[in-house]
Order: sequence, then structure tokens, then C-alpha cells
Amino acid sequence: MNGKRDKGQGPRNPWVRKTDAEEVEEAAATPEPELPPSPWSLEVPPRPTSPWDAPDAGTTPAGPAADQAGSPDAGDASTAGAGGWGEPGAGGPAPGAAGSAPSTWGDAGTPAGGPAAGGQGPGSSFGTGSPSLRRPEPVKKGFKLPSVAIPIAAGLAVVVLVAVALTLLTGGDDKADPGPAQTPSTTPTPTATYTPPANAIPVEFGVSVVPAPGWSVLAKETKGKQLVTYAPNGEPRAFFWVRQKQNVTANAFALGIVEGETDKEIAQLGNVRNLPCPKDVLVECVAISYTSTPAKGVSVKGEVEVYRRKDGLVTALDYRSRSDYAPTADAAVVPMKQSVIDSL
Repeated sequence: MNGKRDKGQGPRNPWVRKTDAEEVEEAAATPEPELPPSPWSLEVPPRPTSPWDAPDAGTTPAGPAADQAGSPDAGDASTAGAGGWGEPGAGGPAPGAAGSAPSTWGDAGTPAGGPAAGGQGPGSSFGTGSPSLRRPEPVKKGFKLPSVAIPIAAGLAVVVLVAVALTLLTGGDDKADPGPAQTPSTTPTPTATYTPPANAIPVEFGVSVVPAPGWSVLAKETKGKQLVTYAPNGEPRAFFWVRQKQNVTANAFALGIVEGETDKEIAQLGNVRNLPCPKDVLVECVAISYTSTPAKGVSVKGEVEVYRRKDGLVTALDYRSRSDYAPTADAAVVPMKQSVIDSL
């Protein structure tokens, strides 16, 4: 095994190192390919004439155009051009001549770098017609009043004018008669015109009661004043009780009294009825009648009248009598009720 391989055995193994003889044989057998032409070896064409290189008027232009103008093949400079970049084409008018094509950078009919024959003045490669590379400035918009605000402003102006006119016409005279001064109306408080007699028994809040003959005050009663009449045997036959309360309705006060009087009794109650109030100071006047039978078996007749005053004072007249004494008691209770009503 000598590290060589026979010729024509196929592709060489890349992992086997070549010998010097093999490299010489491969170099002789394989010709070197020709390289493509390099772009750097090509001939560079001359740079086209630029309008920036244009000479001033009366001087010889530089570049290929000047060479062509001096050669015999160039022809008349006024009738033929070199055809370079920025110059007029063949057969065109000379720069600066009448009827010449407008210049890209200068004024129409004026060559770049000098005035035309018989022209108006010197021209520049950046003339008045040169395009601007700057972005145009935005147009400034002025303040515009919204159309909706116009009628509102007009309405406000009218209101202000009317107010000023009224002030000038009516508000300027401080000496005008203001008219009679108005005083607040007050409800007159009724004055007490009742003078109780000497035998009247005061209850409370200016209310009093005049007892009928044969009626006396029950001393043990501390709420209000209770007048009682007794039978010859010392048993009570009837009573008239004047009691008062505040901040309650006359209807509720009457029902409460009847429920207390008929407690644990067989009672028959009538309906609460409204009474005509005998005085202006009274705002609610009611009454209720009832009959009952106590546990001892003696029937009782009763009646409650309640009067509520404007100041909230409620006065109740509680009358109760045995049925067999009711006619006599009824006659005695009438003047006692009237004495209480007069003191209200």
C-alpha cells in the first residue's frame, strides 16, 4: 500500500492526502479557465457636459463641446450642437437666440451663464423659474366663529340692549314714589273676654268649671277636676270630669276615655259624631255616647265631649250617671258644660 491510487478509479477521497506527483498530473491535465473581462478594464466614456461647468458669456466653453466646436466636423456653432447633457440638440437654435427652447434651470431664451444676444439682462443657472425643493408653508387659517353660536350671540345682545333701555327709562329716577309700604298680615289672636264667676273651679290653662248645686269636687282626683253628686246613703250617683291633654286629636282622646270607662263592663258604644264648634278658637269638636253594665249589675249612661283649641290644648268633658238618676243629672250637667266651653 503506497498511498497512491490507480487512474480512472472514480472520484478521489477527500480524506486522502495528495502526493506531489498527483498534483503535477492534475495541473497538467486541467487547463486554467479564462477569466471574464473585468469592468475595471473597460474604457470609461467622457463625462457629459454639466450646466454647472458652463463658462461665462464671451469665453470658450470647456470640455468636449469646445473641442468639437474647433474641429472641422463641428460645423457652425449656431446651427448644430454637440448633443451633450443640458445642451440643445442638433439642428436647434443656439443658446440665447430668439425662439430658443426654455432652459431647465434658467429663464426662457437665456443661456445658462450669460445673456443672449439682444436679451434683457444677465441670466443665472438658478433663475426665477427654478423649482423650489422646500415644502410649501401651510396656509394659516384664521379663527372662525361656529355657525351655531351666531344666533345665540345675537339673542344675548338683544337681551342686553333691552335691559339697558329699561334701566334708562325706569330705573334712573331714585325719587320716584315707592308706593305704600306693605305690612305682613297676621291673624289676630282672640282675646279672652270671659271672666269666670267667684265659685268657678280652675282646671288648667285658663279653663274652669262652675259646679251645679249638689255637686262637689272629688279631692282624690289629681288629673283635672272631677265633680260628684252623692245619694243620701253616701253612694255616688253621677260625676262630671273635666280633664285635659296636649298634642292629640279630639277623636283619639274621646275614644281613649270611653275605653277606660267601660273596661271590664258590658258596653254598647255609639259612633263618634262631629259637633259644631261653638267658638272660633276651637278647631275640632267631637262627641260619643255609650251605655254599659258594671259587675254589680247597675246600668250606666255615659257621654264624652272633646274640644281641641288652636294652640293644641284638648279639653274633655266626661259625664257618667246611673240610669235611674240620668234625667236629674242631665239637667245639672248642661250649665256645667257651658261654663267650661265659655272658659275655653
